[in-house]
Amino acid sequence: RSSDLEPRHRISTSMLAQFIGRPVCFVGRVEKIHQSGTSFVLSDGQGKNTTIDLAEPLDEEISGVIEVVGKVTPKATILGMSYVPFREDGSAFDLTLYDEAVKIIHEFPQCYPFKAAEAD
Repeated sequence: RSSDLEPRHRISTSMLAQFIGRPVCFVGRVEKIHQSGTSFVLSDGQGKNTTIDLAEPLDEEISGVIEVVGKVTPKATILGMSYVPFREDGSAFDLTLYDEAVKIIHEFPQCYPFKAAEAD
C-alpha cells in the first residue's frame, strides 16, 4: 500500500493543522485516558494537549511518555495506528528538549529529508 511508504513526520501539537490526512509520529506524556479506552490525551514538550483516537480500545494500562504513529484527522486529532511506551527507569524523557529537536527538523528540512524512496 502506498500509505505504508509515506514518511511519518515527527510533529508537535502546534503542527497538527499542517499535517491533516498525513501520517505522523507524535511523542507526548499521557495526561488523560477516556473511560471507554478508545482515546487518550498526550501533552507535548510545550505542555499543549493532543487527543489520540483509537479504532480499538486499549488492552493495557498506559502512562508516562509514549510515541504514537498515526494519521492526523480533519478535527486535528490523531487516529493512532500503533504506540510504544518509553521506559523511564533511570531518568525522565525530556519532552521540552525533544520539542526543540522537532522544531529544528522542520526549520531545516534540507538537513532532514523526509522523501520516500521512489519505486521503480
